[in-house]
Order: sequence, then C-alpha cells, then structure tokens
Amino acid sequence: MIKNLSRCIREYKPYAILAPLMMAGEVAMEVLIPTLMAGFMDTGVKDLDMLFVLRQGGLLMLCAIASLAFGCLSATFASRAAAGFAKNLRHDMFYKVQTYSFANIDKFSSSSIVTRLTTDVANLQNAFQVIIRMAVRCGMMLILAVVMAVRISPRLCLIYCVVMPLLAFGLFFVIGKVRVIFDRVFKTYDKLNNVVQEDLHGIRVVKSFVREEQEKEKFNGVSGTIFRDFVKAEHILAFNNPMMQTAAYSCMLLISWFGAKLVLASGDNGALGLTTGQLSSMFTYTQQILSSLMMLSMVFVQITLSRAAGRRAVEILEETPNLASPPEPVTEVADGSIDFENVSFRYSRTAQRDALEKVNLHIRSGMTVGILGGTGSSKSTLVQLIPRLYDATGGTVKVGGVDVRQYDLEVLRDQVAMVLQKNVLFSGTIADNLRWGNPNATQEELVHACRLACADEFIQSFPQGYETHIEQGGTNVSGGQKQRLCIARALLKKPKILILDDSTSAVDTATDAKIRQAFREEIPDTTKLIIAQRVASVEHADLILILEDGRIVGQGTHAELMEHSPIYREVYQSQKKGGEEDA
Repeated sequence: MIKNLSRCIREYKPYAILAPLMMAGEVAMEVLIPTLMAGFMDTGVKDLDMLFVLRQGGLLMLCAIASLAFGCLSATFASRAAAGFAKNLRHDMFYKVQTYSFANIDKFSSSSIVTRLTTDVANLQNAFQVIIRMAVRCGMMLILAVVMAVRISPRLCLIYCVVMPLLAFGLFFVIGKVRVIFDRVFKTYDKLNNVVQEDLHGIRVVKSFVREEQEKEKFNGVSGTIFRDFVKAEHILAFNNPMMQTAAYSCMLLISWFGAKLVLASGDNGALGLTTGQLSSMFTYTQQILSSLMMLSMVFVQITLSRAAGRRAVEILEETPNLASPPEPVTEVADGSIDFENVSFRYSRTAQRDALEKVNLHIRSGMTVGILGGTGSSKSTLVQLIPRLYDATGGTVKVGGVDVRQYDLEVLRDQVAMVLQKNVLFSGTIADNLRWGNPNATQEELVHACRLACADEFIQSFPQGYETHIEQGGTNVSGGQKQRLCIARALLKKPKILILDDSTSAVDTATDAKIRQAFREEIPDTTKLIIAQRVASVEHADLILILEDGRIVGQGTHAELMEHSPIYREVYQSQKKGGEEDA
C-alpha cells in the first residue's frame, strides 16, 4: 500500500524531503535552547557576568529566530507536498477509473468511488502532512530531549523509564480501540453517499410520491450511525489527555523531589548534584518528552484513520482492467459486419446461469437489425459485446471479420456508436454535448446530424439554439428530446455500426418513423441494430431477432416471423390491436 501511494508524490518529492529537514532544524534549535538557558542562569545570572549574559542572550535570540524560520519553511514545504500528493492521487484514481470496463465498475458502487476520491483522499492528505511534519518533530524531539536529559542527569532520567512505558502502553491501547471504529466508519460513509446520491437522482420521484419523510428517516439512520461511531471514538480518545497530564505531573513531582535533593547535594559534592539551571532544563526537557509522546499518539490516530482510507484508495489503483488492447492490435475496422459464433456470457464467475447462451448470428454490413424480447431477455447484453464493453465468456464475437479482442479498444469503439438505454447528457451547451461524438464537428455537421435525429426543430425553438445550456443530467429537456440529442451525438461519429438500445421509447410513433426513414436514406452503409419494445420500430428491418432468456428463439424478416414465430405474431397482433383502439 505504501509503495503504491508513494508513487503519487512524484514532482513534489523535493518538498517532501525538505519539510522534514526543516523540521529537524526547528527541533534542534528548540532542544538547544534549554541548555543555553541553564548556562544563562548558572553562570550569567549567578555570577552577575553581564558580558556572558549579553552573549548568551544573543545566542538564545538567534536560536529562537532560526527555530521560527525553520518552522515556517517546514510548514510551507509540507503543505505543498501534501496538496501535491493529494492532487496526484486524485488524478491517478480518476484516470484509472476511466480505464475500467463495465465489469470492473460493477465491483465498486458509484457512491463508494466518489467517497474514495474525496473523503479518503482528504484523510490521506492530512496524514501525509502529519507524517512529514509532526511525526518527524515528535520523533526527533523525543530522542534529542532524552539524550540531553541523560546528559544532564542520568539518575533523574530513571524516572522516565518508569513513567514513559506506562504512558506509551495506555496511548497505544487507546489507538487500538479507535482503529476498529474508524475502519467501520468509512464503510458507513459509502452508505451515506449512496443514500444522498440516490435521493438527489430520484428527487422528482420522491416528491411525486410524497416520500420526503421516509428519505429523511433513511438519511438520519445512516448519519446517526456515523455520529454514534464518532462519539464512541471520541470518548475513547478523551482518555489521552488525562493520561498525558497524569504522566506529566507525576514526572514533574518526582523530578522536583529528587532534583531538589540533588541541587542541595551539589553544595557538598558538586559531582553528584545539580545546578539550579540544570534542574530548570530538566523540567523543560520533561515537558518536551511528554508532549512528544502526546503528539505521537495523535499522529498514530491520524495514521490509523487514514489506513483504511489508504487501503480503499489503493484498491482503486490496483484494480486491473479486465479489458485491454492486445500487444499488436488491429487498427482498422474493415466494415460493419457482425458475427456471433457460439457465444455465451455471464456477468460474474459466481453467477448461477449464463445471461447469453450459445448465440450464433451473422449480420452483413449495412443491414438494419431489429431486436425484440421481454424484460431480462439479455437484449442489451447482446449488443454490449459488440464494442467490447464486456468480453464473451465463451465463443467469439467478430466485427468486420475480426475477433473484437484483436482490435485496439479505441479504434473498435470509435467505429461502434451506442445510444444506451439510459440516456446521459452532460452540463454544458447542446453543441458541447453533440461534439462528444466528434470534437471537430462543424456547425453544419451538427445541424445535419440533428435533422437526421429529428432534433433540429426543437433546438431551433430555443432562444439560444445550439448554445442552449443543458443542466447536469439533461434535466431541463424532456425524455424524448434527450433521446434525440443522444442519437444525433452518436451519428456525428459516422460509425460503421450504430446501436440504438431502446433509445426511441420516449419518442412518438411519427417521429420514430421519421428517424428510421432518415437512417435508410442517409446512412445506408452503416449497420444499424435497433432494440425496441414496439414492433412498428423494427417492422421494416432486414432482420428481426427474438430473444428469450438469453437465447435467440426466432430470426427473420417481418413476413417470415409472422408465418413461423408464434411469439412475434402474438406481440404484433396485441400491439396492432392496441394501436387500432387508440386510433
């Protein structure tokens, strides 16, 4: 985990090195000051040596200024290094998610990915800054303060040997208890984000069914769990301060008692005693040692908090995309022909049955193919194998006579345009959304594609036309308008294969017929696969497929299926009857 995360430091490595070096300088100055103060008291004040006082005072001031300078530089370098580390980590995680196949994305919920990119990265940024500053400060302060204290009085330092292990044991016991709670909290954060995301995404449904109170209860339940866990953790962490204070005052009391005896003894035998200045320095070093232990405990709490965050971030970085271009890929798609040769597919190894089973199919380039079937018949699954959004678990899928696994992924997907069942528009203008299909498309090409998709008419009715702003998710256009914009966006790719996955369901029958007529006249060489619920949408297709439970149970033209397929005949007659009644 550490190795993977450390790669994200990259160009900020000099700052990450300079921050602890500057902190080491600050600590060295702070540890030196008590020793200088001891000399100041024992020689300058006691002997009334004004020259020594001025010289020692100037040295103390220089140490204080140097400590301040080192501290400011350390804070600056640490903040730059931590912010840069977080920026690179977010960059790497986001870019890695872009390489995922649908199967990879299925392993992580969208709310979990958002939490990892925001909350988890923020915790790791704080932990990284704490490590290169506070951890270095505490560790060095503890070591140097102990060394200086032993140098003054090894006998008094025996007090530390009793108090410090007890304090360390208590602090680490607290950390162990808190770590378990923090691990649990991060999983609950995923649930909280999922509740918020689901509520915001379906806010219109929530309001139309007057379910606001139920959504509030759901949110309060998850939020309350996080609250209770954090309160429990804080209750445990609250023991840190009393333990620290107990240890500090115990040390002070014992050092005062035995130190006073040694100061008195110095009058009789200076070799065995202490000076007043040295005793004062011992108090300062004791405070530094115990405060270092206290801060170390806080450092470990922060590291504990970030450990779970680091593990979750690394899961994103270490996830291996199960779809990749081969070492020597095919870089050109010859035509829009499609072949399924004994193809089977299941979404996971643990699935109890195949979603597709033994599918054999040949589609010539330029054909229009209609796909019908009930809910759950795997219509969408079938077409998602063509641009290799998933890999078949058995058999071979070919495009242009070549196995799709031999193509460069970008080349293959650039020649297969899909209008998914769930239409997505992004915030920006209509023109910006359309140019997802072709970033270099001219205004004339935008208009032409929109006319084919029957979208130009309603776009021109907007005051700003193609510069009309689309809200996030396309919430300011209707379902039918959104579908037509997505079709126009796909047409701008000028693909060899066009897949419409139930993408005219919100369009009226007359407009649907106009779109299909435009396809026949304007893009005759493009292979068109149309998944639909209405027979009228595929009635004039060159080939119609009937799917049921992941199998092709019928295929042929409209006339052939009317003669040989009871399923197709039943659907056609029921829809025709419904149409006549509506008329």
